[in-house]
Amino acid sequence: METAISVQHVYKDFKGEQVLKDVTHDFEAGKIHGLVGNNGSGKTVLLKCICGFLLPSSGKIFVNCKQVGKDCDFPDNLGLIIETPGFLPQYSGMKNLEILASLKNKISSETIRNTIRRVGLDPDTKKPVGKYSLGMRQRLGIAQAIMEDPSLLILDEPLNGLDKTGVREMRALIKSLKCDGKTIILASHNQVDIDELCDTVCEIDAGVMTVIR
Repeated sequence: METAISVQHVYKDFKGEQVLKDVTHDFEAGKIHGLVGNNGSGKTVLLKCICGFLLPSSGKIFVNCKQVGKDCDFPDNLGLIIETPGFLPQYSGMKNLEILASLKNKISSETIRNTIRRVGLDPDTKKPVGKYSLGMRQRLGIAQAIMEDPSLLILDEPLNGLDKTGVREMRALIKSLKCDGKTIILASHNQVDIDELCDTVCEIDAGVMTVIR
C-alpha cells in the first residue's frame, strides 16, 4: 500500500482551544477518502493543515513523503477546493483560470479550455464570474482544482450549490479522476456522496478522528 498523505499525532490549537486532537491517519494513494463531521468539528482545519495553509501546533504531516512546513511550504502536485472558491468577479471564467495558471506557467490555454468543458462550462462565454450562479462558480472551482492535472485533490464540499444534474455530472467526474489514478480527500455533509464515491470514511468529532470504514 502506497501512502499519499500521512498525518501523525497532529494537534491544532487556536487561542488555547484544541481544534484537532492527536489526529493520526494514513491516506492510501489512488483512493477516494471521505471525511465527515459536523460544522466546527475540525474537518476544514485538517484539510488546511494538509495543504500548508495552517501549521499544526504539534505533530507532522507528510504529503508524498515531504513534511509540510519543513520540506515544503505547500505540497507539490496538489489541487484543492476549500470553502467558497474566490475569483475575480469582473473577469470571465476562462480569464480567471488563465491568470491562476500563469503563476506556475505549466499548462496551455487549450488545456484550460478543455478543463472548463470537462466541468460543463463554456470557455468562450464572456459572462463575468460575478454574474455566475453558485453552481457555475462551484464548477469553475472544480476546474481550477484539476486543470494542472494534480495527483492529489482536496475537495471540501465540492458539490455545494449544484442542481441535480450538476451533482450527477460532478460525481461522475470525481469517479473518473479516481480512475485516472488521483488520490482524493472528499469532505461532505451529503451521505449519498460519501456512500457512492468513497473507498474509506473517517469522521472528525470535536477534533478527534475515528475510522468509520
